[in-house]
Amino acid sequence: MTTPTKILLPEDELPTRWYNVLHDLPTPPPAVLHPGTGQPVGPEDLAPLFPMDLILQEVSQDQYVDIPGEVLDVYRLWRPSPLYRAHRLEKALDTPARIYYKYEGVSPAGSHKPNTAVPQAYYNAKAGIRKLTTETGAGQWGTALAFACAQYGLECEVWQVRASYDQKPYRRTMMEVFGATVHPSPSDLTEAGRKILAENPDSTGSLGIAISEAVEMAVQDESVHYALGSVLNHVLLHQTIIGEEALMQLAMVGENPDLIVGCTGGGSNFGGLAFPFLREKWAGRQSPIVRAVEPEACPTLTQGTYAYDFGDTLGMTPLMKMHTLGHDFVPDPIHAGGLRYHGMSPLISHLYETGEIEAIAKPQSECFAAGVLFARTEGIVPAPEPTHALAATIEEAQRCKESGEEKVILTALCGHGHLDLAAYDSYLSGTITDRAWNDADLQAAVAAALEKLPAVN
Repeated sequence: MTTPTKILLPEDELPTRWYNVLHDLPTPPPAVLHPGTGQPVGPEDLAPLFPMDLILQEVSQDQYVDIPGEVLDVYRLWRPSPLYRAHRLEKALDTPARIYYKYEGVSPAGSHKPNTAVPQAYYNAKAGIRKLTTETGAGQWGTALAFACAQYGLECEVWQVRASYDQKPYRRTMMEVFGATVHPSPSDLTEAGRKILAENPDSTGSLGIAISEAVEMAVQDESVHYALGSVLNHVLLHQTIIGEEALMQLAMVGENPDLIVGCTGGGSNFGGLAFPFLREKWAGRQSPIVRAVEPEACPTLTQGTYAYDFGDTLGMTPLMKMHTLGHDFVPDPIHAGGLRYHGMSPLISHLYETGEIEAIAKPQSECFAAGVLFARTEGIVPAPEPTHALAATIEEAQRCKESGEEKVILTALCGHGHLDLAAYDSYLSGTITDRAWNDADLQAAVAAALEKLPAVN
């Protein structure tokens, strides 16, 4: 029988646990360090920003963490999300490869981000917090947190990277509909923002700068906490519901992936899909290659330095061992705003260093071409971020056409692009430009940023 187009899990099979990859890592990752002492951070160091439940999840070694019933109740608005067989894309490519995509654009925010926004808002509300601050790039994370805060009666204040704030006005409107207050970053509301604007009044911003602003506001008030949409262990933990569902859905049609492909900015969508499959690989039950795809304009894994660095621009966060282009680096304002981050999740970075995953970088013109082909065949306009994964998926499917291999490819379609149509307009009108890694000004900017890496003994 032909594989169905939609592979759906019934709601009563919604996973009730998140998977913690820390339990099964072949080698443990480096510790997170306090920037003042150089020693591993403790719960008390993180308490001004996060509730204790999330701090414990950040360092937990348990293989699984139960999902609270109050979180599952909200998850059921869109989960389980569908797994699709890309029959029409396969036909257009004339490939023997079988392509599957896990579609997270069915969530209220239109992306995978509510998978962690909802539990973060829940645990903060449980701890008596009244407001959450955060950063957002393309606006997917800010939208998700605004939605999640509305579910638990929390205020939400968002600093959106200036480039995306200007490119995607309706994303800001969507955040405001859910009840959030949104500021362009850098702003004149914080010392961090004022410092950046004094140095560069026309700054297009970066996720690192927006994080500095949101953290600065959070630490001034005990009733306010900060929420992060990617990078940290507990965020990737929450996203593993994606991979857990995908495992069950592929089993329903008797498939195991030969290749798993995901876009990577901070790493949450990629880790959320890949980590459960890595568990199966380490247990000897499957053997997929796992490939991360990032933008050429911000190639953190493929070109970054593996070193301790701050998660934000102004140096307000703990030091994390990660692939970084330097916390002072401001990426080119590409349309995939969610991938414009100077660093990579410490867990993803560690897996790349130990050879458990591989990574490639793609120019945005190739990615938009993949997005247009996908839209014209599969009927979904993808967000600019997952077009990177689609470009790599199409590249592999074309290799299969040449070799005759019937590979099973699983990719993460982490969100739709309904509020990113200005980016597609730029591509269709021919005004999209690519930034190559070897561009002299890009090399100079990264070199200058890396000179400011913190010294760690």
